Amino acid sequence: MKRKVNHFTDEFKFQVIQEYLTTDITHEELKKKHSIKGNSCIPNWKRKFGTSQVTEEQINLQRTMSKEEEKTPRERKLEAKVKELEKALEQERLRTLALNTMINVAERDLKISIRKKSGTKQ
Repeated sequence: MKRKVNHFTDEFKFQVIQEYLTTDITHEELKKKHSIKGNSCIPNWKRKFGTSQVTEEQINLQRTMSKEEEKTPRERKLEAKVKELEKALEQERLRTLALNTMINVAERDLKISIRKKSGTKQ
């Protein structure tokens, strides 16, 4: 007979550990409160997120994770546009590098002056 395995999100695990560290609740009470079946789940999560008091970095991480869920469709659209523009910028940088390399090779091998000299009169 197979046992049902609960899969908890990292956010949930972090909240349980925060609750354990900031209150006087025991492991057993937390297990009953959140319907956690395994005996070693909470100690494993403590190891994963650290057993000391909640650090500022962990609090900021939790805030960032909660902000991800609160983003509006406009913000998501703008973030997608930024990623698209960054990708286009990187492609242009590679294109420019390739063209400059091609000009350098042509000037070196063919001994042709391709680049305009600065200060020349037209």
